[in-house]
Amino acid sequence: MAMNKAAIEILCPACGEETLLKREPKYDGFKKVGESLLCASCGHEFAGEQDVPYRGRARPAVFDDADRPAAPRVFSGDENARMCRYCADYMVNPFVQRCVRHKREVQATDTCAQFRAKPPPKQAGPGAP
Repeated sequence: MAMNKAAIEILCPACGEETLLKREPKYDGFKKVGESLLCASCGHEFAGEQDVPYRGRARPAVFDDADRPAAPRVFSGDENARMCRYCADYMVNPFVQRCVRHKREVQATDTCAQFRAKPPPKQAGPGAP
């Protein structure tokens, strides 16, 4: 059973306890050469990562994908694409958001019947700064 390095709960075969895995660095002088894998309760050292008996995270298979509810859909179609935020007449500065067409203050999530889509951003070509 391959577990990630973050898993620390184990069933120690030496002491029989449900305990934690303690990782201590091994050094050769000032150079780190590996890690010691130890039982936090009794200090039993495991030979390698594959020998550590991690506590299983088995979950009961009570529900399957057919039991999941359908994902909610808040917007239908391009309804959210007609917001002021995506309009060519929407202007933002550090103090206020304005509609240039109507010359008034707006919010990014406002909508308008006279919506004009912003042109797509220009892609920088090869050799461009």
